[in-house]
Amino acid sequence: MKILFLNYEFPPLGGGASPISYEIAERYVQLGHEVDVVTMGFKGLRGRESVNGISIYRIPCLRAKKEICHPHEMVTFNFNAIKFLKSHLKDHHYDACHTHFAIPTAIIAAWAKQKFGLDYIITSHGSDIPGYNNDRFTFLHYFTKPVLNHVLKRSSGNFSGSEYLAGLANKNLNPPIPYEVIREGFKSDLYKPRPKKKIILSTGRLLRRKGFQYLIKAVSEQDLGYEVHICGDGPMMEELQQIAKSSKTKIVFHGWINNQSDEYTELLETASIYSLVSAKENASKSLLEAMSAGCAVITSNIAGCPESVGDAGITIDPENEAKLREVLTDLCTNEEQVTRLGSKARERILNVYNWDILIKKYE
Repeated sequence: MKILFLNYEFPPLGGGASPISYEIAERYVQLGHEVDVVTMGFKGLRGRESVNGISIYRIPCLRAKKEICHPHEMVTFNFNAIKFLKSHLKDHHYDACHTHFAIPTAIIAAWAKQKFGLDYIITSHGSDIPGYNNDRFTFLHYFTKPVLNHVLKRSSGNFSGSEYLAGLANKNLNPPIPYEVIREGFKSDLYKPRPKKKIILSTGRLLRRKGFQYLIKAVSEQDLGYEVHICGDGPMMEELQQIAKSSKTKIVFHGWINNQSDEYTELLETASIYSLVSAKENASKSLLEAMSAGCAVITSNIAGCPESVGDAGITIDPENEAKLREVLTDLCTNEEQVTRLGSKARERILNVYNWDILIKKYE
């Protein structure tokens, strides 16, 4: 089967959904399918290349940063991608299209179906669904619901990586659009446990809903004997750095780090504890990375987080500084508990997030 694969964010661009879509494309190739990816271009990246059997077409567009994309930049990608595909689809036949994000990318897929009769499926990752990313897209989603209904109704299947996101779609779209859940797998050899250091790690875009401010405040009152390392960039950077100045526990800001770099790999694999107590997560790639590396994971008891960690992590209310302080203090003085949780997390990755099983559902 020849598959057209659409995602405006594909490695090295984007956040957690980017590597997930790459792994899906890679698994399709391993099953013997041919995959052509159409994605955003960016300065320094080749316009056309082949990576592990995946053919990648990078479309010129406006994009200022690797780690984040704004709506006006998405519009330029859609416009130029449709322009590219008008010509490309005349000479290239595809059996199906797998598109990632109902907005903006599935707009291209819906156009290709109308123009060329190419059927498509959609995987939503969070921000394309109203009610998920209220930090950035609340106002925008007032206008996107008609578009969402249009592209979702015309697809051959709509999927999400968590029951939480599927439920959110059905709750906030009128009329409800059926979503099926296919969990996002993980390459268990990407991050492996190694001898642990006294590090508490937290990663992601520095947005208010991610809860980095509560982590910093939770460790500030006393020196826990651990260092807190925060990887990521975003609009809260200066505010978080200001809060951290009064912390008795050492806090290190790394800024944005490529999650495939040696620096990130070493930091993740040697961290003892991983904390991401976010107010909104779908199926967090960051949590899976930490679990694979054998970290003791602390995360939210809402949204998609409990589904991700199961009984292999500690879940608490988001925005609860006191509870987070209590859990961290306990773990920092209980090495046996940290080791036990890290082992359970690794086992869950091996048993629940096996791509060899999950990719066949998509196939």
